[in-house]
Amino acid sequence: MSLYLLYKLIHILSSVALVGVGAGSAFYMYFTLRTRKVEAIAQVSRLVVIADWCFTTPAILVQPLTGYLLMKTLGFTFATNWIQWTIALYALAGACWLPVVWLQIRLRDMAAEASARGTQLPPLFWRYAKYWELLGYPAFIAMAVIYWLMVFKPA
Repeated sequence: MSLYLLYKLIHILSSVALVGVGAGSAFYMYFTLRTRKVEAIAQVSRLVVIADWCFTTPAILVQPLTGYLLMKTLGFTFATNWIQWTIALYALAGACWLPVVWLQIRLRDMAAEASARGTQLPPLFWRYAKYWELLGYPAFIAMAVIYWLMVFKPA
């Protein structure tokens, strides 16, 4: 197997992990929040944080490395327009993801405390949950456009 194919395989698998785990986590968190069941929210938010650390974080680190290796292997440069757009959109997605991680940890902790005490979730929880949701939309749109750019490589 050539290095190019190895880089491409790792890049594709890590992008699937990044977007797939992100979409799956967002799906379960979004719909679990709508139940307003504290115990379910506590469990799902705990698992979402674990998934981010186990799958999303490594993929976020692997993506730029393998992207750079593919760029060099294929003879592209940072001056290539679609690569510039990809980097900018990746930075946008990352700028959304960093506060999402912080929010997920806060949501997890507040839900665990409310579950342990048998109380309702505080208003701050719901405010953070709204921010969490709102930050997810531009991140996922950015990643979808990145996929388009990687496939079509427009001039």
